[in-house]
Amino acid sequence: MAMAHSQPLAQRYGAVGAYIGLMDRFSRLLAYVAGVLFIAGVTVICQMVFVRYVLGMSTSWQTEFTVLAVTAAMLLGSPYVLMTGGHVAITILPDALGGFARRLMQLTAALCGLAFCAALAFAAWVYVWEAWEGGWTTGTVWNPPLWPGLVPMAVGATQLSLQYVAEILRGEG
Repeated sequence: MAMAHSQPLAQRYGAVGAYIGLMDRFSRLLAYVAGVLFIAGVTVICQMVFVRYVLGMSTSWQTEFTVLAVTAAMLLGSPYVLMTGGHVAITILPDALGGFARRLMQLTAALCGLAFCAALAFAAWVYVWEAWEGGWTTGTVWNPPLWPGLVPMAVGATQLSLQYVAEILRGEG
């Protein structure tokens, strides 16, 4: 029996295991991207402080870049947080109930999360498309196109939806 657990997930559970493994790998990849974006945001903030307070010059793009980078990091990192169980949860009632009631509550919560994230993903992709087609910009001094700043919301919500499905299939949703 111990031998079965040493096999890769895809071999133990076929297509379902392959799906779970793929979603886990993609969520992990997005977490690395999120880390790079967060570091970029912090680096640009440091550069902005240096330019403003040491060199006495004005800044134009740094604040907006940092907001976009750190927000993208949060959105792209959220599937990994779900996968690792790093989200905040109040589990006093499910823990007290245990067994079937606990699993039912977890499944219900996961299905609600999936429904919300799927709706968010759909709306986010529509928003990205409208920004692309309309040539929308941020309207700030820097004024970059808006759609690149919206893509992380669409990708993050889509992957979060797919990760919810993986967690449900894994039996931890």
